[in-house]
Amino acid sequence: MKCNAVVAHETGGPEVLKWEAVNVAPPSSGEALIRHTGVGLNFIDVYFRTGLYPSPTMPICPGMEGAGIVEAVGDNVDEVSVGDRVAYAGMPVGAYSQYRTIPSHRLIVIPEGISDETAAAMMLKGMTVEYLMDRTYKVSPGDTILLHAAAGGVGLIASQWAKARGATVIGTVGSREKAALAEAHGCDHTIIYTEENFVDRVKDITQGTGVPVVYDSVGKDTLLDSIECLNPRGILVNFGQSSGKLENFDLAALAKGSFYVTRPSLMTYTASRADLETSANTLFDLVKNNKVTIPINNRYELKDAAQAHSDLEGRRTTGTTVFTL
Repeated sequence: MKCNAVVAHETGGPEVLKWEAVNVAPPSSGEALIRHTGVGLNFIDVYFRTGLYPSPTMPICPGMEGAGIVEAVGDNVDEVSVGDRVAYAGMPVGAYSQYRTIPSHRLIVIPEGISDETAAAMMLKGMTVEYLMDRTYKVSPGDTILLHAAAGGVGLIASQWAKARGATVIGTVGSREKAALAEAHGCDHTIIYTEENFVDRVKDITQGTGVPVVYDSVGKDTLLDSIECLNPRGILVNFGQSSGKLENFDLAALAKGSFYVTRPSLMTYTASRADLETSANTLFDLVKNNKVTIPINNRYELKDAAQAHSDLEGRRTTGTTVFTL
């Protein structure tokens, strides 16, 4: 069948994203055909578009998060049925399309009480927060944590998640408007990094002790200074690089506090069906119980993906962004 999709025939800036007709194959064994009702925008989509994360094939249809209706299934599919509302996050890429065929074991049935749009907005970011705060470093009552990009899509979910776990949240943001947004979603202390030195402020807030964990999706601009915010044997969790890749990192920098650094990914933490279901269900429960709300602050038609990428890279978005179809 044919449908429209966003396709890049080469790597580059937002302008390489084109809205064009594509062929969608019928589902083979272990696959499902879904009609998208919503698609999420994430910074990892930018990495694939620019070539920072190489695509196994070109042209590429970006996107790793979406929700929709199962239209057909192939043989040997028992996770979903035709007519189910489903959502997904992770590889393979290909979400920027009206329809797509996808391995059925990556699909999760959306429970009652959660809309398709919310599911499309939260699966990648929400399950990222789940593994970061429940498994990479288990946030516990009494912890004080440092969260960079606290007004972003992951950041606004992460602040609420950490508060639900009983922690105090220090968050960095780029403006007073973003500080207000982060505070409205559970951030206890905001640091405007364009006006303040975040290392000094963290030391002030923690009375010199530092924090046991830093969650950093910014990368080059924040990573080295983030180490200075850790208490002895603290862990720096780098899960993105929106400011660019840090070159020539010296492991000796970790010695003075016996610090840890890790670079986790959602794909590893949800590689098994059991881990995927656990992560998704934990997210669903927190959202249904109003412990976490999903702030959808930006909406674009899917054909306008190039503009959405430009706005995301220009830091003109806050919270989550959804493509409508």
